Amino acid sequence: MNNKEYAIAYKEVFEILKYIPKVEYNKIPKERIELYKTMQDKNYRFKYDPSKTFDEQNISKRAKAIIGLLYRDFWATNNQREKIMAKQKYERQKNEEEKLQKYKNQELFKNNKIDIKDNQDSSFLIIYKENIFVKLLNKIKKLFE
Repeated sequence: MNNKEYAIAYKEVFEILKYIPKVEYNKIPKERIELYKTMQDKNYRFKYDPSKTFDEQNISKRAKAIIGLLYRDFWATNNQREKIMAKQKYERQKNEEEKLQKYKNQELFKNNKIDIKDNQDSSFLIIYKENIFVKLLNKIKKLFE
């Protein structure tokens, strides 16, 4: 993820939000709007043209995704929200199935098998012990604090 791309997307979203109705604007938490305002790329020039449709604008994919999330989270009705979330869940499952099919025959983890037959609990606690030199160094540091 590129921070510059997000800064540009935040600028675009912030500019688009200037053109939505005040009622819809007020549904967005102030912290979120403040995030877009502070994290935007101040040098990037973007002008939203309300006479054009959303698809006719030169808007980045990230900005479109952010607007989509705003719609889902704050503007959509409960029925619309459920449909959107169901579609997103379906897309994620479809993606996972494609990955599974793609890597199914590859033996990526062949040598990394762990035998847990003796241990019924599959969670492990890893204990790290400090080296004698690290202990000595830490004691010396404490003397100077």
